[in-house]
Amino acid sequence: MNAVGRRKRSVARVFFKKGDGTININGKSLEEYFPVKHIQAKVTEPFDVADIENIYDIKINVRGGGYKGQAEAISLGISRVLVQLNEE
Repeated sequence: MNAVGRRKRSVARVFFKKGDGTININGKSLEEYFPVKHIQAKVTEPFDVADIENIYDIKINVRGGGYKGQAEAISLGISRVLVQLNEE
C-alpha cells in the first residue's frame, strides 16, 4: 500500500509492507532522520489513533520544506494508508 502526504512545501511518499514496524525515511531510521522526540511523536501519531503498531515496515521518501512540514506530510501520508487498510 502507498499514499502521498503534502504539507506546506513538503511532499512525502509512504510505502507500507508487512514486517516488524521499521520506519525508514530517505534511507535513515526515524530516530536518525528526526532526532527530536516531539517530531518523532508527530510522525507516529496516526498509529496511536488507529491502535496499530509493529505490523508494517514503512519506507518514506520526503522532499522539500523544513523538518516540521516534512513530519506533518509524513503523518498525513501514513494516515491515508491506514484509512485504505481499515476505513473504521
